[in-house]
Amino acid sequence: MIRPELCIRCRASKYLCGLTYCPILVKVRTKKIESKEVLGSSPPTVFVGRVNYPKIIVYPSSPPILGNTEYFENSKYWINSSLDEFLTARLSLVRGGVRYHVGSAINPDKLLLDIQAITIASRPVDVELDLKSKPVGGVLDDNSPPLGPSAPLDRLRISTLPPPLKIVEKVYNDFDMKAREGIVKLYSFGLEVEKISKILSIGGMGRRRKLVPTRWSITATDKIISDKLIGEIKTFDTIDKIEVYVRKFNRNLFVAILLPRKWSFEWGEAWFPGSTWNKWGNYVDVEVDNEGYYGRKDYPEIGGCYYASRLGVTEHLYERRKQATAILWREIYEGFNLPIGVWFVRENVREMFKNKPLIFDSIEPVFTYLKEILRVDLKKWLSKSMLNYNTIDKWLEK
Repeated sequence: MIRPELCIRCRASKYLCGLTYCPILVKVRTKKIESKEVLGSSPPTVFVGRVNYPKIIVYPSSPPILGNTEYFENSKYWINSSLDEFLTARLSLVRGGVRYHVGSAINPDKLLLDIQAITIASRPVDVELDLKSKPVGGVLDDNSPPLGPSAPLDRLRISTLPPPLKIVEKVYNDFDMKAREGIVKLYSFGLEVEKISKILSIGGMGRRRKLVPTRWSITATDKIISDKLIGEIKTFDTIDKIEVYVRKFNRNLFVAILLPRKWSFEWGEAWFPGSTWNKWGNYVDVEVDNEGYYGRKDYPEIGGCYYASRLGVTEHLYERRKQATAILWREIYEGFNLPIGVWFVRENVREMFKNKPLIFDSIEPVFTYLKEILRVDLKKWLSKSMLNYNTIDKWLEK
């Protein structure tokens, strides 16, 4: 019997239960593909695995359809789609896998160059994947969006190859630019983080290039961009009053409390029994991670959602040219039981900050309001939060 609390701490990344697989993820079902040849338009999509690192598998991917497939990689489209529509699209992406050492990006062979060319393209790329066997399985992950079945890749053919955007081409061809600089430059130009993380994952930027597992590249991109924004935010004046934002979406509740204080940040999650990482529990598991003005040196136990949510709130503050202490909580309710990637948190936080906030002069009415909308007892949240009754008033006066 698996101890329920292990799933919250593991999230299919550490195998704390002792199994060599995650029992939550094995139930993914994909449409059966009978052919070993897939002709379609890659959105583009490339997935880089992490198993057996540093010898990993790179998967150029495409649905078996031709045409405009950009929405397969567009989180703005995903957030406005039903979960069924989203899963149907993502799980139809067929993957052809080829093994590489992560250092192969320094001197890529013809196939890896083609995969890189597909990844940096500005529009969908018509490709043909010749597979060594019929594709099977699928990918569900707490960090990256779902993907469909896979098989070893025998041959990759590119029919049409749209050129990359000029800024992408410049970063890709600049071997003197650090990867961090490339990420910030692409973001400043307006590229979405999904695209940036894919370019990073296939070794498409940096001085010492290497392949980066997709799971890691997503979190690295969220962290690097929000680090940059935090540096700017610290130069701004603080907000004047306490602001509270709320968003209810798809069996999730998102809450943000912005305090008129210098920058610090908290992300908390409450997983209800019957939700993704609390399938077998009988109580609500609340996990919280935070950082002070000078950040943190260790990786948050709560996982990649920490940096995805941090990016959402730093974008909001940067746009306003304001500084604040940001407390963000998420309650995940019964029935939300599939991991679909940190994009879900990032996009919901972005959407939440489009709403008009409730404004408060003091913290007590904030607590009164939170008691009304949260299903978890507020005292349970506060017991793990840096937002608590004993210190908040003195904290706000500093």
